[in-house]
Amino acid sequence: MSGHSKWATIKHKKAKEDSKRGKIFTKVVREITMAAKEGGGDPAGNPRLRLVLEKAKECNMPADNITRAIKKGTGELEGGAAYEAFTYEGYGPHGAALMVDTLSDNKNRTVSELRHAFSKAGGNLAESGAVAWMFEHKGVVRAHGNMTDDELLEKFMDVDLDDAHSHDGMVTLTCKPQELAAVRKAAEANGLKVEDAQFEWVAKTPLTIEDKEHEAAVYRLLEAIDDLDDVQNVFANLGD
Repeated sequence: MSGHSKWATIKHKKAKEDSKRGKIFTKVVREITMAAKEGGGDPAGNPRLRLVLEKAKECNMPADNITRAIKKGTGELEGGAAYEAFTYEGYGPHGAALMVDTLSDNKNRTVSELRHAFSKAGGNLAESGAVAWMFEHKGVVRAHGNMTDDELLEKFMDVDLDDAHSHDGMVTLTCKPQELAAVRKAAEANGLKVEDAQFEWVAKTPLTIEDKEHEAAVYRLLEAIDDLDDVQNVFANLGD
């Protein structure tokens, strides 16, 4: 699969630290609340909620937190469902293009924090549509398992995949957003240990930055943006 694999590895390590600080809980709770708000509180009839609940399970979120988040989303508890989803676009240093998914109850605060992060790194927040054309919105499943690319194509013949790739014991499956739940289920049925399944902005033509210091500067910006409370996910058009 093109793009994201190095950033996915960095994010995985970072998520472990975030979970120690409880920061990951905040982001997952927001996702649960939004998923329940948009599709109802029953996971059986809400594929997006099912996916987020898997994420909550992976970070060992207590059942009470999950129940409260769902009830806030459905309106059964006061003080919830005030978040709105926004996607922002921007330019990082050295030609990098970024897509940033947020959930926020204060758009002005979110924009201000993002603008500061981009500016500090030598980039800038861009107008809507400025870089989105460089990306496609996809469902992406990453899982541990030893399969060749040919084996993946054979094993996943019955699901609608856009791409399947295996590298160093990590399998990446890319699909249309509406197929994400089915692809995750197929991955588990084929004996793969799913690390994450989420919606991502995947670069159509990944950018290669040869200079390691320049590349590191882009990853520092990605980490800084990812650390913002209102940011759910950030993606760049970087290649492997």
